[in-house]
Amino acid sequence: MAMNDGNGLPVVTPALTRNDFVSDHDVRWCPGCGDSAILAQVQKVMPELGVPREKIVFLSGIGCSSRFPYYMNTYGFHGIHGRAPAIATGLKVARPDLMVWVVTGDGDGLSIGGNHLIHALRRNIGLKIMMFNNRIYGLTKGQYSPTSELGKKTKSTPLGSLDRPFSPISVALGAEATFVARSVDTSVTHLQQLVRRAAEHQGTAFLEIYQNCNVFNDEAFVHLTEKTVKADRQLMLEHGKPLLFGANNSKGIRMGANFTPQVVEVGDGPGKVPLSEITVHDETVENPAYAFMLSRLDYPDFPVPMGVYRSVKRPAYEALISEQGAAAQAKRPPQADEMDKLLRSGDTWTIAKPGQG
Repeated sequence: MAMNDGNGLPVVTPALTRNDFVSDHDVRWCPGCGDSAILAQVQKVMPELGVPREKIVFLSGIGCSSRFPYYMNTYGFHGIHGRAPAIATGLKVARPDLMVWVVTGDGDGLSIGGNHLIHALRRNIGLKIMMFNNRIYGLTKGQYSPTSELGKKTKSTPLGSLDRPFSPISVALGAEATFVARSVDTSVTHLQQLVRRAAEHQGTAFLEIYQNCNVFNDEAFVHLTEKTVKADRQLMLEHGKPLLFGANNSKGIRMGANFTPQVVEVGDGPGKVPLSEITVHDETVENPAYAFMLSRLDYPDFPVPMGVYRSVKRPAYEALISEQGAAAQAKRPPQADEMDKLLRSGDTWTIAKPGQG
């Protein structure tokens, strides 16, 4: 892989492998935790991106998922609860040349960090945000989270949660994020594909990952991931292809009256509809209404969509800031130089660099 050393001279660096992205920290997640599976896939994808490790940063807040930066052999920052998007925003604006990843959880990102998350999404800052959603507070030992199901019994809701849960995908689309996707920790190849897609996106990329907490919320998604039911309960989104699912793609989603999705049997014969009536997935639709409709599909009434819901092009926030600054500098009046001289006149001093005094 060839790079420029800053002086116009080529520098050749050896190709990176997954091992180059594995840090020397012992992984301290519980054995069997879905976080370990996600970590492995991210480490596999990183070498394919062709980005030097010194140009990659992983930031996190608080929670089990937020240990992630320790295990990546890149730059990293472990922030405070919910504030990772804010820290990442400052870094990306100051250093737009860096690839900045944010790792958060459903509690960290949607509770105390909710406002930071939605504003990063709406601004379209060039961040890659991965939200590990296990529908529970794991680090603090099993309290209900913003994505816990209605009626969920936990240590903090012994009689059942009365809160209607957030859909992270719906929240992201409501903020008009330009890239929104979902995968699950057990779908190795699919997860790798979406991490790669997120890395390549210009602007904010939001990737929700269903993740199993085998201690405090074990088998939270087994009703979707079990091999015997997976085909009927997951809808794999593929751009330009019809919304089909079930064994042999025998079922589909079509739009009924008032933009209402319907599950139908596909084929010829009584009670079935032709393939031509099945909605074709288009992740590039500028209006987020279609993608938002998909985000409301949930088991048991519908299969749960997996894949890229939305991927549209819009200027990245850090690029707009850079352009605005350059334009302002070009219009800088001559009087500004006089002001600079005035500010540096009279009793002023210069702090010496180390070794100069």
